[in-house]
Amino acid sequence: MHSTRTKQDVFKWEKGADDFFHRHLWQGRSIPGSSQAGRIAILGGMKNTNTAAPTLRLWLMMVLEFAIWGAWLPLIWGYMGAQVADGGLGFTPAQTAWVGSAFAIASIVGIFFSSQFADRTFAAEKFMAASHFVGGLAILGMYWAKDFPTFFGLMLVHSLLYVPTISVSNSIAFTHMKNAEKEFGLVRMGGTIGWILAAWPLFFLLEGKTGAAATTAKANIFLVAGIASLLLAAYSLTLPHTPPKRAAAGEGGLAWLKAVKYLSKPFLLVLFVVTFIDSVIHNGYFLLAGNFLGDKNAADIAQKWIMPVMSIGQVAEIATMAVLGSVLARLGWKTTMILGILGHAARFAVFAFMPQNQVMIIAVQVLHGVCYAFFFATLYIFIDAAFPKDVRSSAQSLFNLLVLGLGDLAAKWYFIPLQERLTENGTTDYRQLFLVPSAMSLAAAVILLVAFWPPRSLATASETPDDLETEPQLAR
Repeated sequence: MHSTRTKQDVFKWEKGADDFFHRHLWQGRSIPGSSQAGRIAILGGMKNTNTAAPTLRLWLMMVLEFAIWGAWLPLIWGYMGAQVADGGLGFTPAQTAWVGSAFAIASIVGIFFSSQFADRTFAAEKFMAASHFVGGLAILGMYWAKDFPTFFGLMLVHSLLYVPTISVSNSIAFTHMKNAEKEFGLVRMGGTIGWILAAWPLFFLLEGKTGAAATTAKANIFLVAGIASLLLAAYSLTLPHTPPKRAAAGEGGLAWLKAVKYLSKPFLLVLFVVTFIDSVIHNGYFLLAGNFLGDKNAADIAQKWIMPVMSIGQVAEIATMAVLGSVLARLGWKTTMILGILGHAARFAVFAFMPQNQVMIIAVQVLHGVCYAFFFATLYIFIDAAFPKDVRSSAQSLFNLLVLGLGDLAAKWYFIPLQERLTENGTTDYRQLFLVPSAMSLAAAVILLVAFWPPRSLATASETPDDLETEPQLAR
């Protein structure tokens, strides 16, 4: 009588055999009935599941990835809006908004083109190298660009190439980590450190400069970002090889379409909706916090201290990323993400009910680490576990469409007009303003609590076997 063996059976057998040989061969034990040469030959024909993950190399990739973004984002707005006589570009609010929308445009385009190439056509590390090389040249050119069409065109080119690499860098990390739940927080921590480190060159470049000279010197943000991008382009060629995954037999070649179809699963659709809500809240914080912290009728924090106060959240993010693996192991997907969402509710509640309590306002900034790590970082880990390996870059981009694109646009369209409506004679009703995102956070948490039920059998990325059909180079 014949017995059929599925790919899953083969994987389980190989995994068990690999673990068995590892325990006996590498720990000096003998394997009954086998010679040393035989054991080595058997091990040589199997996938080695005990190779250490290149965590440090992946961490450094994240440092450079987010240093690029962190170099220009905080200071570009003042540089664009300042008058030419004051050292700026003199852009109108509409022109500034167009430049600010480049990331959103790129997040939409990236799903259909860039992530498709990363999933199906190019090795991920080569995609990173090419994207950061051309994107780096584009943002370097912004240093010399003074007119709107050239400046916006270069920013659009940079964004179209940079935004997809956020998802692709996640994909590279997840492919080569042995245990994503434990390791991704530590790897992604590098991104937060890179964002903070990007500010230091600007500190020295702006040191001692005031007025028009200081505004003009802000153009150096594009040199810092461009150099970091070119460094990452070169470094990407040294990253672990991450080959493209061809479509499984009988499936179309469009990775983004396959990723979208997975939203028919109720738990993924619920997560998609909640991610949109949380992305609107997250982006709304960065739109509203600066004015609130500096408002003399509210927090009344000196202008020079606003960025340091907001950076408390980034420092807290580093610490939260470090413990994310332990939290996930103890609390699971749902509870961890709910805590991340409730962090927004708590922070905005403090803003609403204690707008002049500087101690509480400064202290509550530590919740930014909880908000980002417990929801967004956990989200990326969950996506890697829930979607097939051959569409993971596209799946990451699908959710980044919300985080970087639609959520950002919705925040601008909703919160900026809302603040204008709640402002009379220069005084903003911050209680009414901040109760809105606080209520949105509570609603998102309830939706997740009631409707988000991922299958108990959902494997983590480290437990998902390589697909012998779509990943021949990884499974060999």
